[in-house]
Order: sequence, then structure tokens, then C-alpha cells
Amino acid sequence: MTVRVERTFELPVPPEDVWEFLADPKRRASAISVVADYDAHEGHRATWHIELPIPFVNKTIPVETEDVAREEPRYVKFVGRSSALRVTGEHEIEPTEEGCRLVNRFVVDGRVPGIERYFKKHLDDELENLEEKLQEEVGVTT
Repeated sequence: MTVRVERTFELPVPPEDVWEFLADPKRRASAISVVADYDAHEGHRATWHIELPIPFVNKTIPVETEDVAREEPRYVKFVGRSSALRVTGEHEIEPTEEGCRLVNRFVVDGRVPGIERYFKKHLDDELENLEEKLQEEVGVTT
């Protein structure tokens, strides 16, 4: 089973401020609660060390992430691969009169029992975490 989610955020800041956050794989990783640690690599690559509270997964899973498409300053797509899962994320920034709109799309394909169930239940929460971290980083107060 594949889990897909799309969520849009309206932000009252210039698109360039949002791009600065999204273009940095380390900053994106820091917004995801299951990422216990990460290692930045050259280019637009990073290793996310994720911890999932599911049966049969009692260790940290390294997920090799890489930006596979970048159209600065409006679009980034990354792919994360591991023996347990594959995740694809897309972030598209659209200018608006008040600032910008950020469209987020995520697809998770689990390769271990329980992965899809976990992300089906929690992926929307992870996008909420991303929105909160992004607002904090760009200075949006609610």
C-alpha cells in the first residue's frame, strides 16, 4: 500500500524566505519528528536516521535522501531510499498577493510491515510539524 498526502500552506512572507528553508535538506529534516538525526553530504544529499514506533523496527533506519529536481526558487523534489521505505516529497512555492502558497506532496511506500499504517496515521501530523517549523524559521507568528 502506498500512502499519499497533499497539503497547502498560505504564508505571509516572500517566496524567497520559504525557498531558503526548503532548499536546505538539513532544515527540512529537522522538521520531521521521526528524524532522530541526520548527516548532511555534499550537494543536495543527506542521510536521515529515522525512528519509527512500530513492531519489528527496533533500530534507527538510515534513509538516503537526495534532491532529484530543483527549480530555484520555486520547486524542490526529493527522494529518500532505505531498506524499509521509499519516500518522495515535493514542495512547490507559488507567489500570492499576501506572500506565497506552499504546496506539499508526499508519497511513502513501505517495505516493512507497519510502515504504511504508521504513515497513513501520522503523515498529516508530520506536515503540520513542517508548517510550524517553517513558520518559526521565517518569523510568522500566529
